[in-house]
Amino acid sequence: MTALGDLIEIDASTVLVLGQELDVEHGQPDVGNALVHRTGDTLVLVDTGVTDAFRAALRGAADRVGPWSRALVLTTHGHPDHIGNNDLADELGVPVEHFVPARDLDQMRDPVAYWARAFERIPGPAQGPPPVRAAEGLISIFRPLRPFGASTRTYEERPLERIRIGSLRFTGWTFADGAVRVLRSQGHCAGHVVVHLRDCGVLHLSDEGNGACGAMADADQLKIQTVLGQAARLFEEGQAALLTDGHTFSVRRGAEAVSFLDGLLEQATALQEAALGLTGESGRARPGAFTAGYARSATELGVSGANPNAMFTAMMAVNQLRELGLRPESGGADAPWSRPPLRDPAPPDG
Repeated sequence: MTALGDLIEIDASTVLVLGQELDVEHGQPDVGNALVHRTGDTLVLVDTGVTDAFRAALRGAADRVGPWSRALVLTTHGHPDHIGNNDLADELGVPVEHFVPARDLDQMRDPVAYWARAFERIPGPAQGPPPVRAAEGLISIFRPLRPFGASTRTYEERPLERIRIGSLRFTGWTFADGAVRVLRSQGHCAGHVVVHLRDCGVLHLSDEGNGACGAMADADQLKIQTVLGQAARLFEEGQAALLTDGHTFSVRRGAEAVSFLDGLLEQATALQEAALGLTGESGRARPGAFTAGYARSATELGVSGANPNAMFTAMMAVNQLRELGLRPESGGADAPWSRPPLRDPAPPDG
């Protein structure tokens, strides 16, 4: 068992600060894990979580890896469990740079609208309160929620770099003379990045490793699966030694990391096979019935991901329908989904 703010020491200059799981019924926000690292005289914070208790844990971890005389704060993506304490960057008392993904700015400015759009996609039978009300209720438990500070800029204000790690080629940005590499991934949500810390060999996937399939409206399943495969390759080539992420309260090493990543890819293919079975030969499905069957298949396959609950499973199911090439036939709450015809209908006679 772990508690919010517990630390896993990776080395004398690096710790993983542990978050917590989501429990909406009891008003408990999920909190993404954060990395605290020192390279030379630079403190590196990867995500800031949320809640005052986590903020205090970050400060303690920063003191633990010191001394440092400048700071670099990196936001992996714009979801509230990762950005609530971002204004901490301006309270460190040293020159600081803070970067966030440009493609996530809209959701950071207006998280209720972002989550309402996500909830609107849940099929009628699986939907709870009206989407806006559900989004307001969810966001209300993330306090403080301060995604921006005086030092905040976007990564995209810097020139995009080509980054080679072993045999793999990425695009992104480097900091601290190349000791910190921010790699574009953009699978879990539109702006997502992962972070590679060269000196300690940590690859921090943040939420790209949340599960076999993405749930959000701006998730990209191919990009998720691509980055999982790339990450496994980095470990096989010895370019990464330790795997951390946003919601697994552990550090995986070497072969264990490869096995974990391969397992996620196996789950992704198994879920898609199960989804094909649920749509049948007709390739047609009602989202409510499909979601119920999809949830059963996920349970049988041992697929959970971060913060498993019916809401996220329903969101994931809708994404899976789209992955299969199905589209809603109408705007009804539980209207059937089917594949669009491959040929244009014949023109009317005359």
